[in-house]
Amino acid sequence: MPAARSAAPSAEAAPWATPSRRAVWLAAWPVTAVFVLSNTATPLYVLWQDRLGFSSGMLTLVFACYIVGLLAALPVAGVVSDRLGRKPVLLPALALGVAASVLFATADSVLVLAVARLLSGLAVGAVVSAGMAAVADVAGPHRRRLGALLASAAMVLGAGTGPLLAGILSETVPGPTVTVFLLEIVLLALAVLVVWRMPLGRPAGPRAGAWIRVPSVPRAHRTRLLMGIAVFAPGITSTSFVLSLGPSLLADVLDTTSRIVAGATAFVMFTTATAVQFAVRRLSVRTILLAGAASVVAATLLLAAAVQLSSAPLLAAAAILAGAGQGLGQLGGLTLLGSHVPAERLAEANAALNVGGYVPAGLLPVTVGHLGDTVGLPAATTAFAATLAVAGLAGALFVARGTAD
Repeated sequence: MPAARSAAPSAEAAPWATPSRRAVWLAAWPVTAVFVLSNTATPLYVLWQDRLGFSSGMLTLVFACYIVGLLAALPVAGVVSDRLGRKPVLLPALALGVAASVLFATADSVLVLAVARLLSGLAVGAVVSAGMAAVADVAGPHRRRLGALLASAAMVLGAGTGPLLAGILSETVPGPTVTVFLLEIVLLALAVLVVWRMPLGRPAGPRAGAWIRVPSVPRAHRTRLLMGIAVFAPGITSTSFVLSLGPSLLADVLDTTSRIVAGATAFVMFTTATAVQFAVRRLSVRTILLAGAASVVAATLLLAAAVQLSSAPLLAAAAILAGAGQGLGQLGGLTLLGSHVPAERLAEANAALNVGGYVPAGLLPVTVGHLGDTVGLPAATTAFAATLAVAGLAGALFVARGTAD
């Protein structure tokens, strides 16, 4: 793979023109902190379902509120970040995260849960645009691959840590749906300090065009964006399914409602997504994307087998491969964009990648949840697995025929 282009850094990157590796790692902390919030509620849904009494279909609708919030933020956050700077987007996003944590901790109705998920989605949408671009800015133009790796790893590491903390704390300390969100507020407060101290100024890029628009990339880079989406979308859809309906499947397959088991499953899934990115960081982008597509297809086949055979080991293996699929697709997409898209369009490019990924990640699990209420969760899961396998194969074919450099 050719080296990243050597264009002059934006005004955002100038203060840390030669940053230490420690500075780049520190810049990734706000991404981790917000993504801890993104999935913290996963093992707690069974408690809210018992307390408030709602179905699997309603559960996936609550989960989808997160996707709605995220997709609402992406058309704005990327453009605003590229024009006004990373901080004017990141600081309000962290404040939204705190507000969501307060609502989760005090939730006494499905509506409050839905609003909390919506606010957390808004926070995540802002962070995947501005926060991940900020990591690239700090890394500088000569370490674009490192910036993409750390931003992507921070995202999936946070996504896996949240449910693990929630599962353990909900079964070992008082306030099973409160304590973990108090801890999350502390993590977000630390992230505010990190962002506040980031020496990032106002970008020097052009400010023409609408402030609210569907995120896109310059025409020359659209094929790269589509290649990233072709693998990232099936990958994140598979992990979204595990997050939204995984606890219900665990109850059916393992006959357990252990919140620690549910949280640990999500943690292992996203730990795999983190580890695999470091393992393949020196490979070509094409190889990374093809491996991601293969992981998604294998995950869907194991998922279908797990529900048909009521096999806990197969279900665990499916979750691990789903995590690998998301991690590889995410890293490949971010690397393609970070290595080629101009710095003044990078946050918007990240937003475009996430729009392409999160739309199916929101729609398909909701569809499966409602279908499961009608025909049963095993049958609905099998249909989902078949659909996603086809999408994974199509993504692999697109990448194999394209040019990923």
